[in-house]
Amino acid sequence: MLVHTFFVALTVFLMGLLCLTSSNELIQTDLGRKISLGLGLFWITRFFIQFFVYSKDLWKGKLFETTVHAMFSILWAYFSFVFLFIFFKY
Repeated sequence: MLVHTFFVALTVFLMGLLCLTSSNELIQTDLGRKISLGLGLFWITRFFIQFFVYSKDLWKGKLFETTVHAMFSILWAYFSFVFLFIFFKY
């Protein structure tokens, strides 16, 4: 489980690093738009998993867990929107 968690964290870190260092390329090139589509699909899938795969018992009725659930859901929706917007708009 630790190895799996490490690679998930590494992947998310590298996605962020890509966005920080290559934002113009993600917006202005065909390859960048395709990468943005992939990132958008990744985050929208993560968003739906939050609601339809994970048990509500993990957060429902608990103030801190519900707050974290809501904040991360908003974050994942935002990431999904931004990356898919880049793909479809540019």
